[in-house]
Amino acid sequence: MKYLVVGLGNIGAEYEATRHNAGFDVVDRLAEGAGVSFSPDRYASRAEVKWKGRTMVVIKPSTYMNLSGKAVRYWLDKENIAKENLIVVVDDIAIPVGTMRIRAKGSDGGHNGLKNIDALCGGGNYARIRMGVGGDFPQGHQVDFVLGKLRPDERKLFDEAVDKAVAAIKDFTTIGIERTMNAHNHRNKKN
Repeated sequence: MKYLVVGLGNIGAEYEATRHNAGFDVVDRLAEGAGVSFSPDRYASRAEVKWKGRTMVVIKPSTYMNLSGKAVRYWLDKENIAKENLIVVVDDIAIPVGTMRIRAKGSDGGHNGLKNIDALCGGGNYARIRMGVGGDFPQGHQVDFVLGKLRPDERKLFDEAVDKAVAAIKDFTTIGIERTMNAHNHRNKKN
């Protein structure tokens, strides 16, 4: 069984560890835990993770966020991976830091990376993990906020959520999206 795991973010040192690169952070942790590293390839940096008889083709698109669909479509086709075996990890300002939500499908929620994937890959019927990056910014300053770094107090919460997201990705490949949502979404509810 083959899966495509996509972490969304922007390439370049100026974007490292920013809120908008939450997807890159998750797939970096996944690859690191498997002892593999990313290599530049067409439209993305690519790594391959083996887990319980599954193969995960893990990519970080090098097309910049707003053109992520080009990389996703290319790698789905190249690796002959069915869309139901696609999972995308993305930042979400509507969710508190330290929280993640797994969905079987959904709208782009105003996220340009998801919007481009939907446009180039035939809609939003694919799994996604939304990583909470908070939304505490003045009106009109969303771009500055998502391209900014997490505060030290937020970083600890975010790192814990990254570990949970890695576990959820592994579960997605072994028990499917429905059971993964049941196993992980309830753990993320804040009291």
